[in-house]
Amino acid sequence: MTSEVGTRPGIGSSVPDVGLRTLIVGAGAAGKALARDLQRVEDFGLCPVGFLDDDVTKRRVRHLPVLGRLSDVLKVATAARIDVVVLAIPGLPEAEVTRLATAAARVGASVRRLPSFIAMLQRDVVGTDLRSLDVANLIGRSEMHVASPEVAEIITGRTVLVTGAGGSIGSELCRQVNGFAPSRLVMLDHDESNLHRLQLELRGEAFLEAHDAVVADIRDAERMRQVMGYYQPDVVFHAAALKHLPMLEQHPCEGVKSNVQGTENVLVAAVEAGVERFVAISTDKAADPTSVLGATKALAEQVVKKHAGGRTVVSAVRFGNVLGSRGSLLPVLVSQMAAGRDVTVTHPDVTRYFMTIEEAVGLVLEAAHLTTGSETFVLDMGSPVKIVDLVANFARQLDVRDVRIRFTGLRPGEKLHESLFSDDEDCVPTSHPRIFSADAVPVHEDFDLLMLSLYDAAGRNAADEVRRTLRAALPIYRPEPVAAVAMQTSAPYPDDY
Repeated sequence: MTSEVGTRPGIGSSVPDVGLRTLIVGAGAAGKALARDLQRVEDFGLCPVGFLDDDVTKRRVRHLPVLGRLSDVLKVATAARIDVVVLAIPGLPEAEVTRLATAAARVGASVRRLPSFIAMLQRDVVGTDLRSLDVANLIGRSEMHVASPEVAEIITGRTVLVTGAGGSIGSELCRQVNGFAPSRLVMLDHDESNLHRLQLELRGEAFLEAHDAVVADIRDAERMRQVMGYYQPDVVFHAAALKHLPMLEQHPCEGVKSNVQGTENVLVAAVEAGVERFVAISTDKAADPTSVLGATKALAEQVVKKHAGGRTVVSAVRFGNVLGSRGSLLPVLVSQMAAGRDVTVTHPDVTRYFMTIEEAVGLVLEAAHLTTGSETFVLDMGSPVKIVDLVANFARQLDVRDVRIRFTGLRPGEKLHESLFSDDEDCVPTSHPRIFSADAVPVHEDFDLLMLSLYDAAGRNAADEVRRTLRAALPIYRPEPVAAVAMQTSAPYPDDY
């Protein structure tokens, strides 16, 4: 049965590429239902090319070949150029899920379970309910496969350190990095509970004496030097940050301590330790920032650029809003819908760029491979999505009726529409057709002195002084008073959505 992998004459030619090339794990009832619906509905953005199943008597299911056993996932995913692996076996043991995810990540494929969004509402998993896969309907475009197998060149056999490893992006980074077989994966976070959970997931157990989970705070410069010196990582992915926009408007000093000074602490320590590659996570809110979050992330990008040109190759990556990440829109919607409350949206016209966690992490990994130094990479995320449209589509997919939207008004620092590039930046193509580079906004001539003043003000918790220094250090930061949109109104979403 597995011999079909090498000779698969029809996979590259007879199956039209109308979406991400998808391998279905499980050729039982759930797998058949999944293949049927994916074949019928192109809007799902997933193109099934075959199955994996341990029943050797199965050769073809719904006109698709059974390409091997579950243990053949790496070989099949490589040969068939798979973008997405969907697990369609109810009750698959966690150890097997981890093994499949690890193998898939080695070739840059993402892994999904059925159904992901519905599971967040703690509903029973029903194999035929495939609405959870309709990501394209939520983000306004087909999900993109970003990371290439060549990413293995910078990870396999190397020591990789991830800061903020317990967070949504950091933990997904750890999962995918782990799939490329690093010699060592060092997971750093200040939250010991999240680290323990992640260690259990990746290793199957969490040894108290294990040294791959590091409890440390990026605000502690000396601790960062100690960690970098001890582990001597080859690659550092810096995902630790504070990123709740309204919170940082109220507590700007904390944003500076973590997002700017914390980034510099990690980067300086990495450079001193001779790290080969350093990639920092930024946000689209750093483009023409109007918020403390955007300003601190823009300064973090400039901190990265300031350290370009040495032995350590440095770069940054800008994200849009990440679907499903901790504190992001979908978990909030799930909570509000499950409780029968109004769904809160700031403004009827507000739009955002969205991407999936798999896309976000794929961008980070590909950026680490593409970089030659000092770039800020941005994924082509298509057109921005109206939040009210996303809410309506999400409610429909979950079959939640009578959803009412309450408009609360834009909060301080929030934009009606985000942009991916500042007005003073150019969009520069890269060798990847869907990844671009943002030309640098010039660093202030007194940047180092202003950073010292900023760190001093933050250390004294002088919020007003921090805001003034942010404006001085970053002329593109223009905090604007929020327009008078005190709406507090409630209305059902339109029937024609």
